[in-house]
Amino acid sequence: MGINLNDSKNGRVGNLAITRPTLSVLDAVALIVGLVIGAGIFETPALVAINTGSSEVALLAWLLGGIISLVGALCYAELAATYPHPGGNYYYFQRAYGRGVAFLFAWARMTVIQTGSIVLLAFVFGDYASQLFRLGEYSSSVYAAGAIALLTCLNILGVQPGKWTQNGLAAAQVLGLLLVVVVGAFASPATPMPAAPATPGNFGLAMVFVLLTYGGWNEAAYISAELRSVERNIPRALLWSIGIITGLYLLINLAFIQGLGLTSLAASEAVAADLMRSAIGEPGAVFISLLVAVATLCSTNATIFTGARSNYALGRDFPLFRFLGYWRDQVNTPANALVVQGAIALGLVLLGTLTRSGFETIVDYTAPVFWFFFLLTGVSLFVLRVREPTIERPFRVPLYPLTPLLFCLISVYMLQSSLAYTGFGALVGAAVLAAGVPLLVLARSQNNN
Repeated sequence: MGINLNDSKNGRVGNLAITRPTLSVLDAVALIVGLVIGAGIFETPALVAINTGSSEVALLAWLLGGIISLVGALCYAELAATYPHPGGNYYYFQRAYGRGVAFLFAWARMTVIQTGSIVLLAFVFGDYASQLFRLGEYSSSVYAAGAIALLTCLNILGVQPGKWTQNGLAAAQVLGLLLVVVVGAFASPATPMPAAPATPGNFGLAMVFVLLTYGGWNEAAYISAELRSVERNIPRALLWSIGIITGLYLLINLAFIQGLGLTSLAASEAVAADLMRSAIGEPGAVFISLLVAVATLCSTNATIFTGARSNYALGRDFPLFRFLGYWRDQVNTPANALVVQGAIALGLVLLGTLTRSGFETIVDYTAPVFWFFFLLTGVSLFVLRVREPTIERPFRVPLYPLTPLLFCLISVYMLQSSLAYTGFGALVGAAVLAAGVPLLVLARSQNNN
């Protein structure tokens, strides 16, 4: 079956007949929560504390991160409700800017953004799993590769096993985090450790870490075509998930501050492990290793689940990548797109292994490309409002144009920050994105033949 990207009915953008709405609001919330709450919350609170200098300002930063995420989510809710499509941003870019920009985004997502995110999470899973049982010199990489392969296979089996796995992992993740909150609430503050020097006036840097920790909610766009009653449920899913995430982040940071004190929190290299070790001893450190492993496995599964959707859309529109456009009807999943995504992710695991600094290398690799296309998403809302004024918009972003303008300004700031704090990996990511240009030329020539 082909895709008519300009299909519309009664002013509404047509959904794809090849997909079936099988996901509920609960399924979508589980995916988003699983994507956002990952390894970051176990690493960034100390960095935020260093750059804020007081408990009140640190908590304000985490609250502000939730508000900023809500601003972005409102913009995405309008786009996803108006243009439900498994390609997500790919489809918005095609309607707003044309096939060229959409192609480059899909290429970047397949080779840099989504696969890089999968590998980042898998490396963190490998690091913490290795704390429990080490598998030799390259233990983290072995765990990372094994997780990617296993979860990709589960999703190839179909959307039902994929979402059941995600719902179960998300539930375990949230319950575990709540246990950390309870431990912190009743713990007596530890003896303060020597604090790292504070950096006066560096609230902006603190927000970089906060917003990185909130990242991932935008993946809801890629399941819009599979969400039942998408016009009503996509805003609900985004608002509920961001509300849950913001509440959990505030409670977790309150627990860290209560259990460790701000000075010890700022000096800690593993805040959750220090909290649990302080409260209940070494078994607490083992528990937190298990928790982080579950959290990152949850996020990895959700990222794999959503990532293949834009690859599928690329295959439906460009003969050069036709093999990606196969949808396995029996189990309602883009099988070939999942296989290719998994293969690229495994290649990036190898790259991280060769550099011997896997996590840092992949952060550099993905960040600038991600924020560049995030900015284009915000701009696309303005473009589509002007270009397609008659299309029915079941959900409209409040306070237009101020809300999407604020979203664009935040994206510009994050793009600048990601360029300022990245190294060699950023050049590799930019080179891979640039490699998509000759492929675009080739794809266009094939389309014209």
